[in-house]
Amino acid sequence: MSQLVSLSTALCLPIPEIEALIKGQTIAAMPRIFLNPGRQFALYPANSSTIPLSVERYYRLNLFSIAENSLIQLETETVAIKAWARCEFCQVVDDTETLDVLSRLTIWTKEGLQEALGLWQNIFLAYLRVYHLPQPLEVSVNPNSQDKIGKFVGLPRSVTVTNASPVFSDTIFAKRRQKLEKLEPPDHPELEELQSALVHLSTTNPKAKQLDAEIKIFLGWSENSTTAKPDADLDWIKTIAQIGNSSDGNTFEKLVRKSFIKLGFANSNNKPEASLDPESTGGAGGLDFYCETPYQVVGECKATKSETVADGTPAQLIKLGHKHLQEQYNCCIKIIMAAGQLNRHAKQTAIGNHMNVIRPETLQRLVELKAKQPGSIDLLQLKPCLEQQPFGEEADAKVNRYIDDVREKLKVRSYLIKIVKNRLEITGVENAGVETLHGAYYANPNPPQPLKLEEMHEILIELSSPLTGFLGRIKGDNLWRDRFYFLRDLLLDD
Repeated sequence: MSQLVSLSTALCLPIPEIEALIKGQTIAAMPRIFLNPGRQFALYPANSSTIPLSVERYYRLNLFSIAENSLIQLETETVAIKAWARCEFCQVVDDTETLDVLSRLTIWTKEGLQEALGLWQNIFLAYLRVYHLPQPLEVSVNPNSQDKIGKFVGLPRSVTVTNASPVFSDTIFAKRRQKLEKLEPPDHPELEELQSALVHLSTTNPKAKQLDAEIKIFLGWSENSTTAKPDADLDWIKTIAQIGNSSDGNTFEKLVRKSFIKLGFANSNNKPEASLDPESTGGAGGLDFYCETPYQVVGECKATKSETVADGTPAQLIKLGHKHLQEQYNCCIKIIMAAGQLNRHAKQTAIGNHMNVIRPETLQRLVELKAKQPGSIDLLQLKPCLEQQPFGEEADAKVNRYIDDVREKLKVRSYLIKIVKNRLEITGVENAGVETLHGAYYANPNPPQPLKLEEMHEILIELSSPLTGFLGRIKGDNLWRDRFYFLRDLLLDD
């Protein structure tokens, strides 16, 4: 439950350091005075020109662009306070032997920490629990703020804030604090370097921005956002069934091609008669779609409002397939995308020639799942559904069963992530072993499906891999001593 907090003072810190705290890149600050745990204050952005060294030498992470902009931001008559913090712990650092590991756990270089230690004889390292403000608080520039870096200034008036929007959950903050207190080296320094290199790219490149966000989540610098923007392709994906059940055959063909590309299929040839290019459909004498990789798929589309599908549709696929693909046609998985029912002759031709008949609703369902859970569709696992009996219209059920199976696996994984998250929040511990989690899994009356201990361990390993990043893993000296902790949710539709 959120609480109200009244603030009357602010800690002055260089803008790059405040931005790093807000973005979850660090939980540490270097005040010039010892902070009593429990003290609460706003974070006042000050000019970074007073730091002991140049930005490149002082900060380990790529904070140059933020520092560069700080001068521009502070030329105005007001400053924007974006966050407030509570000091959870403060320690005195006066040992040069710890600076190397301390640097890897914070935003400062070892050289920067050595310079600070030389200037101030000791370093006060404060562990800050940071909270976002719902709206930036505009205050007049304090004329003494530049001389007060690392110290406190009074706010023009007291402000009331809430702790409803922490940068980290309790669990992740506890994990970060433990690593800093115990000087445990970072788990993935190479990913931290990659994230730092993405800073400039992420402002202009959407893919770099997405990768940057995913790396931050995996590193524990941020958590999965429930307000993340949905895949923009969902706008056209949600029209597949509607267009397939209309008389607009040309648009349906384009949507089918876009769907196969979205699923991960590709075609490198430039022949319009056997293409996957949504902007260059095959026309009257060409195949409606043709995929080369990861395996060959060829198909015919038939959008229709109400009429049945005649024998001419599967016959057309046979004719054009042999014409444009020659001997390759026999190696292809064959699909007819059709909304209407096949008549008797069309059914016989489709089944006799091993053609899968799939409805637009099923294609839409498959591509929607891919858009909402990008890693969920494995085309190599889908392949046996398309190349084994039954064929004809019954093939549609095979694809729907595959989709249902994927969704069930996602439910198990989402449920297991919640088990880890809830277990750690309830007990207050920082990680949990497989046997404990297995017991918690069955403590609830309706788990999604039975799981043996070995099966659960395999899924936990999968969820804690760098490619998924839903859980973190502390590797034990044998399989059963592995420990797991929560990183981010796996959100599913109802």
